[in-house]
Amino acid sequence: MAAIPVPAGQHRQQTSTLSDADLVPLAKMGDESAIRTIVQRHNQRLFRTARAVIRNDWEAEDVVQAAYTKAFTNLAAFRGEAQLSTWLTRITLNEALGRVRARKNTTGIEEIDMQTAAPGGEVLQFPSSLSATDPETELSRSEARHLLENAVDELPDDFRAVFVLRDVEGMSTEEAASYLGIRPETAKTRLHRARKMMRQSIQKKLSGAFSALFPFDGARCACMVDRVIAALHDDTR
Repeated sequence: MAAIPVPAGQHRQQTSTLSDADLVPLAKMGDESAIRTIVQRHNQRLFRTARAVIRNDWEAEDVVQAAYTKAFTNLAAFRGEAQLSTWLTRITLNEALGRVRARKNTTGIEEIDMQTAAPGGEVLQFPSSLSATDPETELSRSEARHLLENAVDELPDDFRAVFVLRDVEGMSTEEAASYLGIRPETAKTRLHRARKMMRQSIQKKLSGAFSALFPFDGARCACMVDRVIAALHDDTR
């Protein structure tokens, strides 16, 4: 008896409920719905990771697209020894850092440590609620988000990467250190310096929340999905 074909929309809805572990075998077989689900699921983290290194929205998108293309064309090499999110983030970091190295040398960490050795490294406290109450409040939060983004952009490369992975993405210090290939103690030091510089940059208190930084959703998220699919199709020709 012939199998009854599943409509594309229904298939996408079904794959959206699958875990990464279940999606990987489907993606290895070229299942477009599985690939789209993976891309949509990990877009936010990968964009933030690339943005933390590159400091430019459009170039960060190019980095994410390149990372996805590299990941999906080499998906057979993924053995599941680490989580898919970990594997994708490392590929994105390598792509972003490679572009930075090709463009310029990063600031020496020892020099930065000396410049920021002044006391006052308290952790910034930010409101976590994003519930909108009125247009004026929403505008205030939007302005605060842009101020935070600018402050993050001003951080030196090494500190910015740790800060975004740790305080924006909510990773543990050990996870962030593992992604960046540094010791946890080094990650802690850089995070401390980053928080200090952020505090000096934005003063005392702001409205908004880290969860709203560098949004990558809606049309931009959908566009990335289409771009990755198109790039993968081009590679198979």
